[in-house]
Amino acid sequence: MKTNFLPEQLEDPAMRSSEKVLRTCVHCGFCTATCPTYLLLGDELDSPRGRIYLIKSMLEEGIAPTSDVVKHIDRCLSCLSCMTTCPSGVNYMHLVDHARTYIENTYKRPLLDRLFRWTLAKVLPYPWRLRMLLPFGLAARPLRGLIKRIPRGGGRLAAMIDLVPSELASMPPKPAVAVAAYKRVSILKGCAQPVLRPSYNAATERLLSRHGIEVFDVSKQGCCGALTHHLGREVETLSFVRQNVDAWFSEIEKGLDAIIITASGCGTTVKDYGFMLRNDPAYADKAAKVSAIAKDITEFLHELGPLNFVGRPKLTVAYHSACSMQHGQQIRDEPKFLLKAAGFDVRDIPESYICCGSAGTYNILQPQIASKLRDRKIANIQKVNPQVIATGNVGCAVQLKSGIGIPVVHTVELLDWATGGPMPGELEFLGIEHDRKSNALSDRHQRGPQGSI
Repeated sequence: MKTNFLPEQLEDPAMRSSEKVLRTCVHCGFCTATCPTYLLLGDELDSPRGRIYLIKSMLEEGIAPTSDVVKHIDRCLSCLSCMTTCPSGVNYMHLVDHARTYIENTYKRPLLDRLFRWTLAKVLPYPWRLRMLLPFGLAARPLRGLIKRIPRGGGRLAAMIDLVPSELASMPPKPAVAVAAYKRVSILKGCAQPVLRPSYNAATERLLSRHGIEVFDVSKQGCCGALTHHLGREVETLSFVRQNVDAWFSEIEKGLDAIIITASGCGTTVKDYGFMLRNDPAYADKAAKVSAIAKDITEFLHELGPLNFVGRPKLTVAYHSACSMQHGQQIRDEPKFLLKAAGFDVRDIPESYICCGSAGTYNILQPQIASKLRDRKIANIQKVNPQVIATGNVGCAVQLKSGIGIPVVHTVELLDWATGGPMPGELEFLGIEHDRKSNALSDRHQRGPQGSI
C-alpha cells in the first residue's frame, strides 16, 4: 500500500511503525473471510482491509477522526484472526493499537462513552476495586430488564450485569511447595481473573508444584496492561508494563525460568512488552527479556514433557481456543495435545477461528455485536455435544458461561484434575466417573533433575 506521510510525521516512532505496517498490506482481501464483524455486518469498513484504509487516512491527515471512523475502529475486536489469514504478514495488532491511542488523544467522545471507558479503566485492572463492586452487580440483577431500557447506556449496563458471576468465588488454599524443585517460575496473577476465577491460578500452582516446579510469588506485579491498552490509554498502560518489568526482571537476574500466564489475553500483551517499550532506553532490553520468557501455561507444559497422569476422567471436551491464544500467540495444538494425553475426548468446534465476542471489554462496550458472536459460538459448540467446554482465557469463560448451561473450565483445571488434583468445581453436579490409578501420586510428587518422572 502506498503511503503519503510527511517526513516530520515519520519522526514519531509510532508513526514510523504504522507506516511500515501499512506498506505491507497488498489489498488482497483475504482477511475479510475470517473477520467476525465483517461476517456479521457485511460492511467493508468493518473488515480489516477497510479499517486499514481508515487508519491510513486518519494518520496521514494528522487530524481528529470523525465519529464514523471511530465507530468502525471501535467495532474491531482485536481478535487478530486477520493476522493468521494474511499472506503478507501485516501486523494489524500494532496498527490498530496505535490507531486507538491516536483516537484517545485526538477525539472527544460523548460524555456517556467517556464515563463508561473511564470506569472500565479504573475498576477492571484493580482486583480489590472489582471485588468491591461485584455485589452491586448481583443486587442489580432483578432490575436488569429496566436497566436495559435506559436510553443510550442501558445496553452496556445490562451487559455488565450479565457478566457478574452468580456467586463470588473464594480464594483456594495454597498448595504444598515443591520439594527440590528443578525449575523456578512466576505466575501472572492478573486483575479480573483472581476475582472471577481464582481457581485457575490455584490449579496451575498445584499442577506445577506436583511436577517439581517452584512457583515464586512476585508481589509487586499488577495488571498486564491489556485492558487499558485496548482502550487507547497509553500512559496508564505503559505504567502497568514498567511496573511488571521491574518486578519480573529482578527475579530474572536471580534465575527465573519462566513467567507463566493463564489468561491468553494477558499472554499476548506480555509477549509484546519488548515492542511496547522498544523506544525506552531504560526499559527496552529488560522488557524484551521479560517477553522472551513469558509462556502460556499450556505452552510451558507442552515444552516440559509428559505429565504424570494418575487418572482418566471420562469426559467429552469441546476445546474453545481463545483468539488471543490461536491468533495472538499462534498456540493452537498444544492445549489439545495435553487434554488428549490426559484421556479426554477432545472435540474441535466448527468455525473455531471466529471470536466468541468477549475480547477484553468488547462485550461491555459493543454488547449487541458481542452477544451475536457469543450465540454463534454457542450454536457451534452445541454441534459437538460436549459435557464440558475448556478454554485458556477468563474473558471467554465468562462470556460463554453467560449464554450456555454447559460447564466452562480452564484447560489447566482439567490437567490438574487428571494429575491428582481436585475435580473442577464447575463439574461437581455431572456425576463423572474418574478412574484413579492405585499408585496415584500426591501433590508433593516431583520430577527428577533431568525432568524424568
